[in-house]
Amino acid sequence: MSTNFWQPGEVIDSASAVAQLSSGEIYRPEFLDDVKSTIQALDSELVALSHDIHEHPETRFEEHHAHDALTTFMEKHGFEVTRHYLMDTAWIAKFTHGTGGRTLGVNSEMDALPGIGHACGHNLIAIAGVAVACAVKSALEKFDIAGTVVLLGTPGEEGGAGKAILLDRGGYQGIDACLMCHPAPGPAYSASLSSCLARQRIDVEFSGHTQVISIKFGTGAQVNNGICHSAHAALSPWEGQNALDAAVLAYTNISVLRQQLKPTHRVHGIFEGKDWTPNIIPDYAKMVWYVRAPTRAEMEVAVQRIKACFEGAALATGCRVQVDMGNSTCELRQNNALSDEFADVFSKTFGPIDHVYGISSASTDFGNVTYALPAIHPSFAIPTSGGNHTIAFTQAAATKEAHYACLNVSQALALTGLRVLTDDTFFAKVRHSSRSLCPHDRDHVRCATRLTRTCN
Repeated sequence: MSTNFWQPGEVIDSASAVAQLSSGEIYRPEFLDDVKSTIQALDSELVALSHDIHEHPETRFEEHHAHDALTTFMEKHGFEVTRHYLMDTAWIAKFTHGTGGRTLGVNSEMDALPGIGHACGHNLIAIAGVAVACAVKSALEKFDIAGTVVLLGTPGEEGGAGKAILLDRGGYQGIDACLMCHPAPGPAYSASLSSCLARQRIDVEFSGHTQVISIKFGTGAQVNNGICHSAHAALSPWEGQNALDAAVLAYTNISVLRQQLKPTHRVHGIFEGKDWTPNIIPDYAKMVWYVRAPTRAEMEVAVQRIKACFEGAALATGCRVQVDMGNSTCELRQNNALSDEFADVFSKTFGPIDHVYGISSASTDFGNVTYALPAIHPSFAIPTSGGNHTIAFTQAAATKEAHYACLNVSQALALTGLRVLTDDTFFAKVRHSSRSLCPHDRDHVRCATRLTRTCN
């Protein structure tokens, strides 16, 4: 990681932190006072909720504990809640004040990673969504603003493309703009408005079945006529077709191809098998691959080159290959007007803004949302000695410093959302920024949602 990133135990001089702030007024400063007091009043509850989710890590589409904890919390704070919304562990919490007005969407993620828990800090993302929604609700009531705030609990971000599934099933229908955030390494007290990489999952299965010649005795009795699924690895290996060899060769093909891929592209995969043993030629092997690139268009070009590596491996080993395109996510298209407003609030109130760090080399299913409607997804720095998806980040996501960095970005997002709900001129700019997406880009989103697998 960069040497200027926030480290655990690092003491930040308050004077130097204040010196980093930009000068000037923000939109409706009275909103900030109410947002701050609302979130501060919830502080102890938000800490407890974050730690509860952190201590009960659940992998994609298995977020039952988080689902129940978050929906109970939102009901307690006056939201109309629908559990199991369009998916088993998804949910929606809604609050409306007055009649008419616009609808602001917020997202809370919940899932953890296998084996290492909340190494992407989704416990913080969960409470950030809660904090933003509760703060906006308070302002709607206090300042008599007509509008609606909707908090979506979105499962399966880690490899499941849960938001793309929700998008395809109408979960974002009627939302005028959508907000969320994500923890990451970065300079102290900073937030990042970088993009991320588009991602395609590919599932590959190699099969090595062998036809066996019919054997008949003098009586005419037929002993065997059919398919041999494997062969003894020492006695008669020539009778088999080695699916594991095909997978290894595909892996090697891709490793060689990397020299000709752009430095901004990423390709990585794993092997899976069943009933493998050293003394039997494996007749089945599976691989799961992710292909990533800065844009969906670039990613699709790279996918075709990767598919050729699988086909070549099957041809060389005499195996059959089946290539299935799994879920697909787009890069983040940060809405310019929303980004500018968030940056203005955050840089004048909490810390510096960059467009470089954050999750720029990772991927998120929120990218699909940013193609479909006006949205932003800033990252916020927490002190950590390791990047996302490491044990060090799991530990960092439960620290006091991470919690308060999360509350800071939540306040800036709430203020951004309140401007969406109260400033007609600003919202016109937001919509104009969203319309700058060309029709071809929007076709990509529709394609991406169709490619997602049905999950519950």
